[in-house]
Amino acid sequence: MLSRLLIVSILLLPLVEILLLVQAVSLLGGWPTLALLAGFAVLGGLIVRREGRRAWRALQETARTGALPSRDVGDSALVMAGGMLLMLPGFVTDVLGLALVLPVTRPPLRRAAGRWAARRAASRPRVAVFPPGFTPPPGRTPQGPDGPIVQGEVVHDDAPRADTPDAEPSGDHRPGLNRPHA
Repeated sequence: MLSRLLIVSILLLPLVEILLLVQAVSLLGGWPTLALLAGFAVLGGLIVRREGRRAWRALQETARTGALPSRDVGDSALVMAGGMLLMLPGFVTDVLGLALVLPVTRPPLRRAAGRWAARRAASRPRVAVFPPGFTPPPGRTPQGPDGPIVQGEVVHDDAPRADTPDAEPSGDHRPGLNRPHA
């Protein structure tokens, strides 16, 4: 449902932006409209530049301490997204960008995004994936969808039994190694 709504919104956004741009030009004139759009783009660029540094420092600190990401990291991500929306030409993206940037509107949007992420995470099966060589933190057992994950090695025993008609001569029993070539 959400993905369809997102796709329709993305497809309709340029049309709505063009309609609003035409209305703004007819109401304000061409140069003032262009100046307004350019001003929002410059503001967005400055915000992305400033918040990008702040977010990078916050992420480094979070990674260094091993703590969960704090509210500041979430705020930095919202402000960066708002700044990027401000850089896009158009009034709808500017309004959305301002909503993400302004301190008054950011907390309710952050809470809504947190609730959405929690619902989405709860609706998906929980699977822990540990790459080779990675061990979980001490005291934690990796959990899969069916219980704890136990490390092991798969051993294939593909040797045919001697009582079957396809029995190969003894030797290396890996498939295809002792078969005559045609």
